[in-house]
Amino acid sequence: MLVGAGVRDAVNEVIEVAELLGAGVAKALLGKTTVPDDLPFVTGAIGLLGTTATDQMMRNCDTLLVVGSSFPYAEFLPPPGQALGVQIDIDARMLGVRYPMEVNLQGDARVTLQALLPLLRRKTSRGWRRRIEGWVADWWKTVENRARMGAKPINPQRVFWELSGRLPDNCLIAADSGSTTNWYASVLRVRRGMLGSLSGNMASMGPAIPYVAAAKFVYPERPALAITGDGAMQMLGNSALITVAKYWRQWANPQLVVLVANNRDLNQVTWEQRALQGDPKLAVSQDIPDFDYDKYAQMLGLVGLRLERPEDIGPLLDEAWRWDRPVVINAYTDPNVPPLPPHITLEQARNYIGALLREPEAAGIVAQTVKGMLGRYFQRAD
Repeated sequence: MLVGAGVRDAVNEVIEVAELLGAGVAKALLGKTTVPDDLPFVTGAIGLLGTTATDQMMRNCDTLLVVGSSFPYAEFLPPPGQALGVQIDIDARMLGVRYPMEVNLQGDARVTLQALLPLLRRKTSRGWRRRIEGWVADWWKTVENRARMGAKPINPQRVFWELSGRLPDNCLIAADSGSTTNWYASVLRVRRGMLGSLSGNMASMGPAIPYVAAAKFVYPERPALAITGDGAMQMLGNSALITVAKYWRQWANPQLVVLVANNRDLNQVTWEQRALQGDPKLAVSQDIPDFDYDKYAQMLGLVGLRLERPEDIGPLLDEAWRWDRPVVINAYTDPNVPPLPPHITLEQARNYIGALLREPEAAGIVAQTVKGMLGRYFQRAD
């Protein structure tokens, strides 16, 4: 199954269908906080920011059920002809657009799944489900292994791994566009009741803090998290903090943590240039100045915390959620930690190698890439 934001009110039905069919559930990025990640058959994100568990499921499945998603990157779906397709969408214009479907059902996800459920027979063979659960378990082990690998000064994956278990119940989450989107999509584990969004269609930079501030007016009793990078902060986030400083006292629950991954680089574009075009980092366009986001927050009357050592990640995150007002975490992360896709094409590998041959920091980048690859194949003994 592939689900998107359209199943927000149909999570129970999605889970019931998956249990009947012995299916796995992948999630498009806008559906990140729909079906919770603590279910063993939820494979997580799909696409360039996706998980290896989702990639393996899509490469091996014989039937694809898409519900409430317009995920556009067909290269990450099963090859046409491999799988039978069924799609449920409220917008008839989206039916059969991304994949050749045998059955198209127009309607609300919850109502349509409720009508479909009595027609489904429970699949007695659970071999496929066991394979999926094995892929999911391997993925989360890989995530942890990669998160625990060293970086200079901090591995961004470690921050998100440590953050997952510390997210308050019913947390509102807004993610920005940039390299932090990778870690939001593939590393952060969400639980039932959380709500999240990002600029999924346009991939615009800068919406995390405006999104989460707006969400706090709709759900003022909920804790909230904004995930952003330093590029987005300098584009819009710093100004949006002024809005937060103006209104936070009106919220029933003032908890709002803004996590800034400060790597002094427009990192997502840097990696895209390397992998997609074979170009090395162009410092004049990619380097951005350091900025004291924590001190700036303090100037606005908010709490500012600085994260510079991996051993401080857990204690500092714990502190951030204890404050009775919004908190900005200025986290100094390593720009050389690669956001590895679930599979790497030959063209991407060639481009990447070509870019590295002209990179001044090639040694550090190669070291982090090797660590990331090893994290997939060598699991922790415990």
